[in-house]
Amino acid sequence: MNLILLGIVLLGIYVQQSVSQKVQCYSAFSLSTGKCGDLLGEAEKTDCCMNPNYGYMNADGKCMYCGPAAWTEWSSWGECSVSCTEGVTQRRRSCYGIGTCLDSANLGTVQTKPCKKKDCCPVEGGWSAWGGWQPCSVTCENGKKKRQRTCTNPVPQCGGSCRGEQEEIASCTTEVICPTHGGWSSWGSWGPCQSTCIDEGHNTQKELRKRTCTNPTPSTAPPGRYCEGSDTDTRPCSGLPFCPIDGNWGPWSGSTPCSVTCGLGRQTQRRVCDSPSPKHGGRECRGEEQKTGVCSTDIYCPIHGMWSEWSEWGRCKKPSTRDITCKNREGNRRRERECVGRKHDGNFCTGDIVEHGNCYDIDGCRMEGVLSEWSEWIYCKPDCGQDSAQTRERKCVPDISEYRSKDRSMFSGVPKVNCKDLKTEIERRPCENLPACKDEVDD
Repeated sequence: MNLILLGIVLLGIYVQQSVSQKVQCYSAFSLSTGKCGDLLGEAEKTDCCMNPNYGYMNADGKCMYCGPAAWTEWSSWGECSVSCTEGVTQRRRSCYGIGTCLDSANLGTVQTKPCKKKDCCPVEGGWSAWGGWQPCSVTCENGKKKRQRTCTNPVPQCGGSCRGEQEEIASCTTEVICPTHGGWSSWGSWGPCQSTCIDEGHNTQKELRKRTCTNPTPSTAPPGRYCEGSDTDTRPCSGLPFCPIDGNWGPWSGSTPCSVTCGLGRQTQRRVCDSPSPKHGGRECRGEEQKTGVCSTDIYCPIHGMWSEWSEWGRCKKPSTRDITCKNREGNRRRERECVGRKHDGNFCTGDIVEHGNCYDIDGCRMEGVLSEWSEWIYCKPDCGQDSAQTRERKCVPDISEYRSKDRSMFSGVPKVNCKDLKTEIERRPCENLPACKDEVDD
């Protein structure tokens, strides 16, 4: 019955809506980020989703996937919630598409597990006393002096440090006047050439610029040095530029064929800046070199089939006339799955629709019980707040030591197990430093 219902749901997710809706249609949707890409333009939602690989933007600005509902891959594990001692790390996944993602293992959208970056947290140190002042940094007028201290009283632990500066700087004076040496001012502007634009091959005269030794002016008592070098600079007017010609667009070309063979696509028109082309520094043509528009093929794109989950294993049956119930003899069983959701000549699912396996029939058998091995630690639950923890358990299971196979997944049916005093044991350990839950933040 579950497989039938699942098929009905998946086959019905593409039923056309009776009321059409205008949306922004995109030719790309990322299942890893949930974002739309490559905007085609405004279109009817039903037309946009003729291609199940497309996406569209809702009125609320959220990007939606046209394909059948599918889980993303789990994200990478995030940063540990604390930088030292034990915290937690989380990873997430999302469901995008039309319908509901299958989650038979009840994994949800968030997984949380403990983590530890460092075994200890930093402990700050303390400064020693300041050392003596070093000599002044200059031999005339005003300068700087400094002194230092060390982070050793006490020494920091586990990557800690001392707060404050290791070095202190103060002003100092020598009470001696320094000479002022001359410095050049900035160059003046170049003198003008006679023309601003000319024909090719026209020669021009030289242009000139000057500077002065006034930045600063050399002192006389004590005497400062005069500026070194020349106060005059010349250069030839080395071929004035040709006069500019601004560019202008040529006519638009015809539209290209639609870019796709199903669903919505794109058509493009182009023009060239050649009527005339810009020359000698003239302005480029203003505006776009190409423009695009949405085109429709009025053809639905293929939707490929997807496997449903396997059904439960069927009854373990004897392969011959020999009885196998409660016997150390292997039987056979089978389970099935369905290829659902295929439309518009999409591909059929690859693989087998039926799976066979060996089994032992222990349905109703009287068996002694033993304690199982400890299970793996489950992920931290809940995924936020102060009461999160991991658990594991071991419980009473049928004793299969006399059977040839010790793979418990091969055993079929519900036996009558004598568990005596064997009780299910559960171990619990807390998860530390989880992010706060939303209701805790709101409070």
